[in-house]
Amino acid sequence: MAREKKKKKKIRLPRLLCRFFVILALTAALAVVVINRYVVEKASDWMVTPASAAALEDVDCVLVLGAGIYGNKHPSNMLRDRLNKSIELYRLGVSDRLLMSGDNSKVNYNEVKVMKDYAVKSGVPSAHVFQDHAGFSTYESMYRARDVFAADKIVIVTQRYHLYRAVFVARALGLDAYGVAAEPRVYGGQAFREFREMLARPKDVLYCITKPLPTFLGEVIPVAGNGDVTN
Repeated sequence: MAREKKKKKKIRLPRLLCRFFVILALTAALAVVVINRYVVEKASDWMVTPASAAALEDVDCVLVLGAGIYGNKHPSNMLRDRLNKSIELYRLGVSDRLLMSGDNSKVNYNEVKVMKDYAVKSGVPSAHVFQDHAGFSTYESMYRARDVFAADKIVIVTQRYHLYRAVFVARALGLDAYGVAAEPRVYGGQAFREFREMLARPKDVLYCITKPLPTFLGEVIPVAGNGDVTN
């Protein structure tokens, strides 16, 4: 009899552990779904069209988020579309300042220089284009736009799936932020990006609560000044 009881205990323990991990996984999955819905709903009110953006007053800058480059010279298709949309907003008079925020963590990888070069070649004066060389994440780009570039009211440009989180983070950090989507085409690998975005939203919600410092801050460079100081 004693042996039978021991066997039952041994069988029950793995089952209990299995149930625990299943419940934990389901709870985590539900939390991700709820947080994603929360972020999208909160940000949706601040998504605008180019025409609506042009009607806004006193916009400090149009903030363009990096999205990969080729050969340290050419923007990826996603980034090119973001840049084209930002140039459209510039010409519509949304703001006379563009803030390029991206990754320049390596000497041979400089997203923001490629972004600025593209805008300048498209006719935007160099002095009107700022480079944020330490925009290593969406959260850091928004934090630095506020604290390094002294921006208060901004229009963010990125693809719609990413725009919800960008606007949510910006507003959680106190910026008066609006979003304009740049997505005139279908992009390969979008399913993977959507999945990654689902996981990134809960992470950034946590960041918005705890407000960690970005990797780098530095001296204040008001976006109202001359963008060439960031070259």
